Amino acid sequence: MSDVDARHAAFEAELLPQLDAMYRLALRLTTEPSRAEDLVQDTVLKAFRSWERFQPGTNIRSWLFTILRNTFINDYRRRQREPIPMDLESAESGLALRAASDEDPEGTFFSQIVDEKVLEAIDRLPEDFREVLVLSDVESLSYAEIAEMLKVPVGTVKSRLFRARRQLQAALYDHAVEMGYLKPARAR
Repeated sequence: MSDVDARHAAFEAELLPQLDAMYRLALRLTTEPSRAEDLVQDTVLKAFRSWERFQPGTNIRSWLFTILRNTFINDYRRRQREPIPMDLESAESGLALRAASDEDPEGTFFSQIVDEKVLEAIDRLPEDFREVLVLSDVESLSYAEIAEMLKVPVGTVKSRLFRARRQLQAALYDHAVEMGYLKPARAR
């Protein structure tokens, strides 16, 4: 096996188990599946180009998430300077086609309502809070890993996570009562 083949094999062996986690983080950052896929693809390309700089034995997930996050931030800044094109005809026809193709729209709605409400609430969190919440509660990174990745103190990670959870709890309280997960609080 040549050095190039060995390099490709080592990269794939480390990367492939992380792809789902990378996509989940990208989706939470971008909130759009197609942009999340593009972000993951850009991250994989950058990681491959930088593979020599990766220290074997260190946390590959944290390294990849750092590349993904930095790529997202750079892309976000670039997009802020660009106008947003919109084609109303194709948007309207796409909505009609999707509505017509749903075999069981009511079943689709009820199977997704809990997930959609939670994801919408997460997406409405301020970016700093959303990022820490996703990295901790969805991707199960430690406080130290998150702090290193975001280049902030561990105390800042804990504070942002606490605030994010409180905001999420407040945002989802009525939904939890409505769904029967919680009993309504008694009026004082």
